[in-house]
Amino acid sequence: MTVVPVYNVLVVPEANIYLKTDTYQRISGKDPKEKEKVVLIVQKTNEDRDKLKEDSFYQVGATGEIIEVNENGYIVIRTYERRNLDEVTVYNDGAIELSVSKRPDIEDLDPEEVKKHLDSVKKEMISYAEGFQWAGAARAYIAQASTVNEAIAMLSPWLIDSNEDKYRILEEDSQSKRMELMEKMIYENLEMGKINNEAKTAQEEDYQKLYRESAIKKQIEYLQKELDEMHPEQVSDIRKLEIKIEESGMNETARKEADKVLNRLKQEGQNGAETGMLYDYLDFVTALSWKKARAKKINLDRAQKILDEDHYGLKKVKERIIQQIAVMDLKKQQSGSILCFVGAPGTGKTSIGRSIAKALGREYVRVSLGGVRDEADIRGHRRTYIGAMPGRIMDGIEKSGVSNPVMVLDEIDKLSSSYNGDPASALLEVLDPEQNNTFTDHYMNVPYDLSDVMFICTANTLDTIPEPLLNRMEVIQFQGYTPSEKFQIAKQHLIPKAMKGVGLKPENVEITDEALDKIISDYTMEAGVRGLKKRMDTIYRVAAVNQVRNAEKKVSVTPDNLRDFLDMHPLHHNHVKDRAKPGIVTGLAWTQVGGTILYIESMFTQGSGKLTVTGQLGDVMRESAQIAVSLVKSMFPDKAELFEKNDLHIHVPDGSTPKDGPSAGITLTTAISSLVTGKAVTPKIAMTGEVSLQGGVNPIGGLPEKLMAAQRAGVKKVFIPKENEEDLRDVAKEVTDNLEIIPVEHVEDVLKMTGILAEEG
Repeated sequence: MTVVPVYNVLVVPEANIYLKTDTYQRISGKDPKEKEKVVLIVQKTNEDRDKLKEDSFYQVGATGEIIEVNENGYIVIRTYERRNLDEVTVYNDGAIELSVSKRPDIEDLDPEEVKKHLDSVKKEMISYAEGFQWAGAARAYIAQASTVNEAIAMLSPWLIDSNEDKYRILEEDSQSKRMELMEKMIYENLEMGKINNEAKTAQEEDYQKLYRESAIKKQIEYLQKELDEMHPEQVSDIRKLEIKIEESGMNETARKEADKVLNRLKQEGQNGAETGMLYDYLDFVTALSWKKARAKKINLDRAQKILDEDHYGLKKVKERIIQQIAVMDLKKQQSGSILCFVGAPGTGKTSIGRSIAKALGREYVRVSLGGVRDEADIRGHRRTYIGAMPGRIMDGIEKSGVSNPVMVLDEIDKLSSSYNGDPASALLEVLDPEQNNTFTDHYMNVPYDLSDVMFICTANTLDTIPEPLLNRMEVIQFQGYTPSEKFQIAKQHLIPKAMKGVGLKPENVEITDEALDKIISDYTMEAGVRGLKKRMDTIYRVAAVNQVRNAEKKVSVTPDNLRDFLDMHPLHHNHVKDRAKPGIVTGLAWTQVGGTILYIESMFTQGSGKLTVTGQLGDVMRESAQIAVSLVKSMFPDKAELFEKNDLHIHVPDGSTPKDGPSAGITLTTAISSLVTGKAVTPKIAMTGEVSLQGGVNPIGGLPEKLMAAQRAGVKKVFIPKENEEDLRDVAKEVTDNLEIIPVEHVEDVLKMTGILAEEG
């Protein structure tokens, strides 16, 4: 007996099983055309013949006989009775030995009932097949079935998937239950097939609707485009906005918001209450550049040349800018560290931002933050408010027309907070590279990528900038200009601009070098050149009047006729006094417009040991005065009676100007020491430094500006803290060459070198 293990057909008695000839030969090891016609068919697990084991076979099979080998490559096996597989042995050579016994059916079927069930099953199958192209072949195929078992077995490969379900039918002994089980499975699978077909049909209909809708939309768009090209003057505002949205390159979130607002605008109509607000919003967001700009190749030599042409001096500042540009070029980035230019007004902080933009070949935009006290000025107003508008950052991006401008945030130290929020806190997101790639302006309500923007901040001082904001920036100090630098700046930049501004030419007016020197020394008092620019503008305006009245005469500006062109008296500069007096010492101070000298005056008056400090001094400077008094008492114990029987009055002239800071500590100590010892210090000696209660001289800031002020005032010798010696590298050579600068570590060193304390040994 040939054993045919199968796993993809339903084996039931009294049914025809169709197997491909090659499949039969592979699973049985026999040629179907051989004489042996009797076979045993058993269900097996899904394994190849050479991997079969004893437990690979199900426990119930059926006998059968090969009744046909047709030309289509199929053999037909007719099944007869069921058999129990009592024992299975699989040998190494692939032979299979079985011990089987007969498994009788329980005959509990009524022949009439069987015929009725057969007709019902065949009818249901034919009905199911009608929905397919092969319905005709299916009807002929199903009509061949003479029993329910045969009908179901024929279609089982397509209607019953599970081997377990097929085996459940075979092992059922009751013929009526077996037929009931087969009918149930076949009807369930037929119903599932119908549902699948219905779902597939519905899905295809939906797809067809979508395809049709898409095709119609494309056709409409094409026709609309043709009409727009034929009659551009008739394109509606709505259509223009649609085109802008399509061409804008917005991210997905922004596109959804724009489409949503556009739909609302269509519903509102021309006379709607919100039409204007909706139109303004769409007009703004479509005007933004949403496409990421490609990083350009940067020519460092060209960048250096542009910086040198536009600005005289500022060597260290230019070096740092060139470093930044080089790093951006190497990393192929559009931006780098957030630079913060700090210095006095008129030193070129804002204008150098324009030069950087020119060097990078990028757009330049300036955002003024001076006096801003509303957070909405940075983040924008929500569109729920009447008159809502975007913040200054996004407004600057829109005006630049690109996504990667060089943006100068001017006067960042002039921000202030109010009940409307803290603008400085809002700037934290703008200037943080980890956050600004998804900056969300309240007016736009969608994220915008600011990571390609090169931000440059400017400030006069760092004192008013909040620490978290300052930590996001790299501070670059702009030192004040020396007189010789101002002279060159006037020659190379200010005079040509002033001349061009009034329409004059070099042959019409001449300013002598002596007159220019006098203007710088006597008519300006600043670290920058803004005041100098005003003087040049004034001179050339007067020269323009003279030229109009007397075109043939060349105007010459000399020191003698300078007052005829400048409607002002020479400014009062602090110059050192010629006469030395005990208790008065020259100090150095830093202001927002540069350095200056100041005098510390001290005097004993009859009293009971009180300390009076005047001159509009701040708390820090008052504390420095108290430290100085305690320090002098400890250094001159024999003079303690002076402090007990007298009141000490300390005054810093120019009482209308507020003064504060610890750097006057060394000057206060020297002035009081001079007073108690009666030894005068020459005014041509100046000093700056903070003192500790132990007499140590601590470092200070603003040294370059202070030394320039000392040189301008006629000081010859300056004492500075030892720890500030490294800062001398930032001081112009013409300043250091004209000053004797002495670093000190202890206040006693100053007192000895000024003659107040006697030298030891």
